[in-house]
Amino acid sequence: MKFPPLRTALSHHKHRPQPSLAAQLRPAQLRPAEPRPAEPRPDEVRPDEVRADEVRADAVWAAAQSFLDLFARENPDTRDTPAADERLREVRAEIEATGSYRHTTQELTFGARVAWRNSARCIGRLYWNSMTVRDLRHLHTADEIAEHCVEHLRIATNGGRIRPLISVFAPDRPGRRTTRLLNEQLVRYADDPRSRERTALAQELGWKGGDKDFDVLPLLTQDAPDLAPRYHELPAEAVLEIPLTHPHHPQFAALGLRWYAVPAISDMALEIGGVTYPTAPFNGWYLGTEIGARNLADTDRYDLLPTVAELFQLDTGDERSLWKDRALVELNLAVLHSYQQAGVTMADHHTESARFLTHIERERRHGRPVPTDWSWIVPPISGSATPVFHRYYDPPATEPGPAFVHCPRARDRY
Repeated sequence: MKFPPLRTALSHHKHRPQPSLAAQLRPAQLRPAEPRPAEPRPDEVRPDEVRADEVRADAVWAAAQSFLDLFARENPDTRDTPAADERLREVRAEIEATGSYRHTTQELTFGARVAWRNSARCIGRLYWNSMTVRDLRHLHTADEIAEHCVEHLRIATNGGRIRPLISVFAPDRPGRRTTRLLNEQLVRYADDPRSRERTALAQELGWKGGDKDFDVLPLLTQDAPDLAPRYHELPAEAVLEIPLTHPHHPQFAALGLRWYAVPAISDMALEIGGVTYPTAPFNGWYLGTEIGARNLADTDRYDLLPTVAELFQLDTGDERSLWKDRALVELNLAVLHSYQQAGVTMADHHTESARFLTHIERERRHGRPVPTDWSWIVPPISGSATPVFHRYYDPPATEPGPAFVHCPRARDRY
């Protein structure tokens, strides 16, 4: 059986027109920056601006106190010591002087790990305390960030034994917005319908790729709101990809499918104790259903269930034949098989569901809630066959705490 190129197979979809990412950026962001106006003299600062700064500083101090209290409770060697009291005074003085403060390396590591622990939509939190934290706060330019994002991929790939990792770059400061990554993940494909806007932006900036199936998008960075974004090619050797095959159907390989090894999220800001790190890519490892039941199967993504059904000669003329369900299982089986054959870490939804309940029990013993979004934790296939389906959970946290967020509140705070 012969199959059309994947790009042709995707072309039948009718997508609602969307403004490009470039069109959503202010015009000034797509041309060289013009000289900035001179900073006002102290006697020109308006009273309302002073008041806004005071309110912001008060909010940062409240968040800092809450975080440092949590840090002390979970690190008994620092609790109720003169050093802990001195740290509070030091942070308070720094906030009063600058509007923000700098975390110690130990605080940063703890905060990043707790942000993962607090991620209500993540089923893989059992290993939250093992995440490696790269403290790169001294780096803030686009070239530095791009270079170390490539290094992030190399370290996280780890020869296929995927390593949970976060790279934390310079934080935002009052009056100083640091460089942003515009990518959703460090690795995405240009022909993925979800990447349409970023592909268009990269091509507007001069990128020549995007004309083949599974072309890896470049990194997109922006140093400041009034500067044009830039693109940075990812070296092929930094991106481990896995060709997809099926354990029982040799012709599956003819589909020409593949996916990448490291799901490094790059469009979420890390918030710790009132400090926002807008550029902090992080990763665990893939759950098979993320690829097989969502990325490759969703109708607004690669929409491959009809193609897989044709390969397996399923009856697609009758919904009651359950051809979608059967195609979904075969596609997910191919993903799990391929990653196992390639020696790349991947979890299946049955095993990871059991591990999540282990995580809940472990957290209960420490007296901690486990904020959970049921709709994200229950797998997109065979949900009722997993132990996470038949129970209630603690609601997602509403109190401020270390967290990964992707909202204007975090990314555009200063």
